[in-house]
Amino acid sequence: MKLRDIIENSGAIILNGTADTEIKAITNDSRKVAEGSLFLAVKGFAVDGHDFIDAALAKGAAAVVSADRHALAVCASNFYGNPSRKLELVGITGTNGKTTTVTLLYRLFTRLGYKCGLLSTIANYVGDRGQEAVNTTSDPITINSLLAQMVEEGCKYCFMEVSSIGVEQERVAGLLFKVGIFSNLTHDHLDYHKTFAEYLRCKKLFFDTLPATAVAITNVDDKNGMVMVQNTKAQVVTYSCRSIADHRCKVMEQGFDGMLLNIDGTESWVKLIGLHNAYNILAIYTTAVVLGTDPMDALVAVSSLESAPGRLENYKGPEDKSVIIDYAHTPDALENVLTTLRNIAPERELVCLFGCGGDRDRTKRPEMAAVAQKLADRLVITSDNSRTENTHDIIAEIKTGLDRQGRAKAICIEDREEAIRMAITTSKRGATILLAGKGHETYQIIGTEKRHFDEKEIVRAIFEEMKEND
Repeated sequence: MKLRDIIENSGAIILNGTADTEIKAITNDSRKVAEGSLFLAVKGFAVDGHDFIDAALAKGAAAVVSADRHALAVCASNFYGNPSRKLELVGITGTNGKTTTVTLLYRLFTRLGYKCGLLSTIANYVGDRGQEAVNTTSDPITINSLLAQMVEEGCKYCFMEVSSIGVEQERVAGLLFKVGIFSNLTHDHLDYHKTFAEYLRCKKLFFDTLPATAVAITNVDDKNGMVMVQNTKAQVVTYSCRSIADHRCKVMEQGFDGMLLNIDGTESWVKLIGLHNAYNILAIYTTAVVLGTDPMDALVAVSSLESAPGRLENYKGPEDKSVIIDYAHTPDALENVLTTLRNIAPERELVCLFGCGGDRDRTKRPEMAAVAQKLADRLVITSDNSRTENTHDIIAEIKTGLDRQGRAKAICIEDREEAIRMAITTSKRGATILLAGKGHETYQIIGTEKRHFDEKEIVRAIFEEMKEND
């Protein structure tokens, strides 16, 4: 492809090469430059790509352009043939529920007979080919490369998580969305955005930039649901579990194995649990209908879906104990999960094990503790991904959210595996033990080291030991 076609409508400035220069690949990382590559010199948060132009040329870059983040995204889309225009691209943003919603949409439309793509926190899929994801929203070159692969594989739909940071950094600039979904907005990422107002602005920007050909689906039960779409050009479709909306849902009954929902007047049993998952299911159903699926076909397909990995995964053990593994790592998500578990089994002892990530939003630490002490009978406060912070200091900040009663029912154990063992083995017969924060993750980040840590493996091993000692 000629350089002029790559930089068209991007605003990028040619620093080396000509408009007729043939380009074989593009990158904004000088270490990845190969013969015939275009190097996009972008000023980032940590480093300035312009400082690496000589290194890129020495490695055989055919051309160099100076680009801002928007230009990078547009160039990436152009280079890969603007693949988002050849797919039905569905993006979801919000604090909680993004991974569950896109994963279930991918499974639903696959079940309906379509070839689909998925871009999520857990994994990226091109058809049925999966690969581990690094960020909630990847960089524009990776996104467009994957979208192009989806087009080549014959995918009709792509379901994509859109983070506030991804929007602010223009990783999704240049993409044409068919549907945008808003789930909810609660406390998260204030280490990056600094204020809740800025966090909201970045979420809203996704809907502000949707075209008139798109549909914006929003949760009107969230106080910011209509704020998100007040300036959008897209057609607005609403959903609700509490008030008047285009699509409505009510939880009729639930247990550990699922719940009975009434969706738009029709009852349907689903395998997920919790009011927050009722919202996720309703968002999925609404999206399917918006995309032309017959409502009854959508309900039948939804009823067969299972939760995304690490979301309310239930492991039954000896002494009738249930260990629930969930990714909840915000105050709101933790409250949703604990409320669900309390409502399903109010007579059982409810143990909540959690920690907070290091080098991340510190203001939510005491809030997590306040939520846990309100809803759980016992608390086990431990490590999460401590990163470069001291685990002891993180736990100390968490504990500031506890009152005297909370401190009386809390125990602090820095080693997470030891904490899990204690939570399970010392709980009462029939207890429900929530392991919150890690979910699908199979690692812990301590310092700058990523260590293998799979809670499912640990729980199974503890259960086996309990059986042997019985």
